[in-house]
Amino acid sequence: MNAQIRPADERTMANAIRALAMDAVQAANSGHPGMPMGMADVATVLFNRFVTIDPTHAGWPNRDRFVLSAGHGSMLLYAINHLLGYDDMGMDQIRAFRQLGSRTAGHPEYGHAKGIEVTTGPLGQGIATAVGIALAERLGNARFPDLVDHWTWVIAGDGCLMEGISHEAIDMAGHLGLGRLVVLWDDNHITIDGDTALSTSTDQMKRFAAAGWHVLTCDGHNASEIGDAIAAAKADPRPSLIACRTVIGFGAPNKQGGHDVHGAPLGAAEIEAARAHLGWSHAPFDIPDEVYAAWRRIAARGAEARAAWTSRHKASPNRVSFDAHLARDPAALIPAMAAYKAQLLADRPKVATRKASEMALQVVNGALPFTIGGSADLTGSNLTRSKTQVSVRKDDFAGSYMHYGIREHGMAAAMNGIALHGLFRPYGGTFMAFADYSRPAIRLGALMGVPVVHVMTHDSIGLGEDGPTHQPVEHLASLRAIPNLTVIRPADAVETAEAWEIAMASMETPVMLVLSRQNLPVQRISAETNLTARGAYLLRDAVDRQVTLIATGSEVEIAVAAADLLAAEGIRVAVVSAPSFELFAAQPEAYRAGILGSAPRIGVEAAIRQSWDLMLRPEDGFIGMTGFGASAPAHQLYAHFGITPGAVVEAARQRL
Repeated sequence: MNAQIRPADERTMANAIRALAMDAVQAANSGHPGMPMGMADVATVLFNRFVTIDPTHAGWPNRDRFVLSAGHGSMLLYAINHLLGYDDMGMDQIRAFRQLGSRTAGHPEYGHAKGIEVTTGPLGQGIATAVGIALAERLGNARFPDLVDHWTWVIAGDGCLMEGISHEAIDMAGHLGLGRLVVLWDDNHITIDGDTALSTSTDQMKRFAAAGWHVLTCDGHNASEIGDAIAAAKADPRPSLIACRTVIGFGAPNKQGGHDVHGAPLGAAEIEAARAHLGWSHAPFDIPDEVYAAWRRIAARGAEARAAWTSRHKASPNRVSFDAHLARDPAALIPAMAAYKAQLLADRPKVATRKASEMALQVVNGALPFTIGGSADLTGSNLTRSKTQVSVRKDDFAGSYMHYGIREHGMAAAMNGIALHGLFRPYGGTFMAFADYSRPAIRLGALMGVPVVHVMTHDSIGLGEDGPTHQPVEHLASLRAIPNLTVIRPADAVETAEAWEIAMASMETPVMLVLSRQNLPVQRISAETNLTARGAYLLRDAVDRQVTLIATGSEVEIAVAAADLLAAEGIRVAVVSAPSFELFAAQPEAYRAGILGSAPRIGVEAAIRQSWDLMLRPEDGFIGMTGFGASAPAHQLYAHFGITPGAVVEAARQRL
């Protein structure tokens, strides 16, 4: 600890957080003052004595990461970043808390302001994403030990620990021994409804200990105890949970300790009483120079550390490789994939697109050293592991393949964290029916704009005998509904290779690959241009077409067969392969009109019709699912549910 900073000074620094929190919430007439006021002492000691960041270089790769998992307490983070001197967090932003156009949204939003590492709205997502950040640090340290050695700090509340994703996250972190991850639990015994005894009896200390964590406690308002606990956490090789016993709304004499202070302004009278109780005599939004000076010393210390790291970086033998990881440039994949696609056209393999994905991944992982693959205990089914990939283990992080275990939600959140960290491009697989388990993290990844690749196999009734619980019928529609998520359902090995090119080139959008279990023939006859990147294209054209068949994935084969039957009757048919509705929607209107044409259209997809409005008009036909699937061999199911070339032909005839 800086000899000039005494616990009494830290209390004053903490009171500045409290004052800004209660003033901003009052001005907005909405927000959550309780957590920022209760955890102000913990946060002050953490930043004052331990956190290493440089606000003048907010993206410094080896900075410590601070994740406010209890995102409703966002004023804690905004107040800290203002006091530290981030140049985009002036007092104007604090005054504009929760207002349209401000950087100070109700919950921290990644990309809105510097110093916000993760979007943390839904409880539990922060701690789970932080596990991915801490994992990325260990992966980076194994490759660049002289350049990567930072810490990941998390403030979490009771809600974060109650949410189911927390179990997946802490189990994963404990198993991997992520010793540079420290979670400070705001143990205030309060939720929105009241005392935590209303809804939980879990001994969190025993739960974390059982998962392999180092656990300890402290008085969350005693600076010496807080500092000792954090120091002990840093000294232990395991991830650490510090239960910080706090009083919610600390400093508000008539409301502290009760659930009413959680999510509502204190009111003018209580704020005045709190100022008197805390000995804070300054006007609203007024911070004394000496308090700013105390907080800016933290920033100055971080600037010195960053400068020393920059010198190490310049002299490091790992510098070129490190910078390549940081850039995550997919350029090397382009020639490798071009050669691979040419070979596909020559060989024309009839394989499931999950197998085609495995084949393409050999090329991807061979060309790009910054990929981190994985699966939620379905490696042999998702086919996400390349032959050269070595498993990541708790005692060896040099590998590039993660065994995420049966933790789909935790995997998706951890991949968000890996991507946010900045050194790696993560991808991970599961069955598409389990996308529902991953969905909250997929949605947040899309909201943040992080380039994660979600590999979803067994994409339809085509998986067969496992039955309707495993057969996704509504999932394509629900996932296409997520803004800024690119969903790609390739029809053959060529489209699958192109999908991986798109995924690796995407920098601000997560990509989902939707892959079949059943074998599919190669439909394409050329691959000089990445047609999948256009979202939809004419696989087969016809002059003065009379009908257009539009299909995705495994149903393109059915559409082609139907086109042959119709052509034998003298009907002019165009076939459109539409692997990605999102990419097609982004094309110029003239291109889209040319692909779809004006003739009657028939859509073919082994899923529900919802989400097809981009492709089909109300009068157009659709061959697909209207309910759940069944358990039987795949070919029987397609016949049973009427997803056949004959059904397509009949639908076309009805509209001619």
